[in-house]
Amino acid sequence: MAELVQQNWIYLVIALVVGLLVAWWIFGANRRTRVEISRRDEEAPAKRNQALIDAPPASAVVDTPPPTPMGLAGVGEAVQASAEGIPVEPTPREATEGDDLTRIKGLGPRLAQTLRELGVTSFTQISAWDDAEIDRIDLQLGRFQGRIRRDDWPGQAKLLAAGDTAGYEAKFGRL
Repeated sequence: MAELVQQNWIYLVIALVVGLLVAWWIFGANRRTRVEISRRDEEAPAKRNQALIDAPPASAVVDTPPPTPMGLAGVGEAVQASAEGIPVEPTPREATEGDDLTRIKGLGPRLAQTLRELGVTSFTQISAWDDAEIDRIDLQLGRFQGRIRRDDWPGQAKLLAAGDTAGYEAKFGRL
């Protein structure tokens, strides 16, 4: 083998140089990317985003029902019942007292704080929510949207407002 290398060393050097040039051309020369910047279209991004700028804000698109005044949730049913001569039972708790809303399953401290900011402080208020009120509150819950119906907050609140712990635990589990 040593004799073969001594006799053909020039061919081996030429083959090595050719191999290196081919490798450089394949790996080095073809990787260059040419970037051409056109300075005449500097205002193009602003024109491209003009549709987003002119669009109305997302909050303007949503048609939310008017809010129910604090403490008046469920008053319509009481007025209708009294007009028909049906005696209305007083609620066991006042709406202004404020309940521990975190007793409702699926309603943690962050959601309880959000509901307090919206004026909801008692189980009686939550139990009196109709579909429109649920939709109005649900729109303001952010990433927690859909929890009201999924966890049946009005049903839970109705049992908690009445003080029916046994009925609550039978339907929703242990408190």
